[in-house]
Amino acid sequence: MAPITVGDKIPDVTLSYLDDDNQSQKFNTHEELKGKKVVLIAVPGAFTPTCSQKHIPSFINNAEEIKNKGVSDIIVISVNDPFVMKAWERSYEGAEHLKFVADGSRDFTKALGLELDLSEKGLGVRSYRYSLLVDDLVVKVANIEEGGAFSISGGEDILKALQ
Repeated sequence: MAPITVGDKIPDVTLSYLDDDNQSQKFNTHEELKGKKVVLIAVPGAFTPTCSQKHIPSFINNAEEIKNKGVSDIIVISVNDPFVMKAWERSYEGAEHLKFVADGSRDFTKALGLELDLSEKGLGVRSYRYSLLVDDLVVKVANIEEGGAFSISGGEDILKALQ
């Protein structure tokens, strides 16, 4: 399957997350994102070095400015379970501007055509690192990294795209 690109509609998939009371909640991409301008961020794995030390902090540090440009939600997605995603969210100061959502079954990642086989590193099949700017379910910007790179998908890159 070809990777999602600018002009494509995001797939209709149900993901999950834990609310503040640690209760499991459903997150249907079409229901939650219809009519909104959002940023979707994906990482190969929660708590991994580049994801934790660079990628997510770049969005925390730029969240208010991104939202001031008309973005309603900044959503972090990873092929992890919702418990890991909630623990990861809680590990950050300033993460209240981001929503951490689990793609535990890889359905969303697969539908996007962005599966990344990291079995050699003991991680199994995960997601490419990316940031997407989505407006009313349509991709407007697709910053998809190659391999383990972190050069085009940070918060600063989305901010530039919103200028």
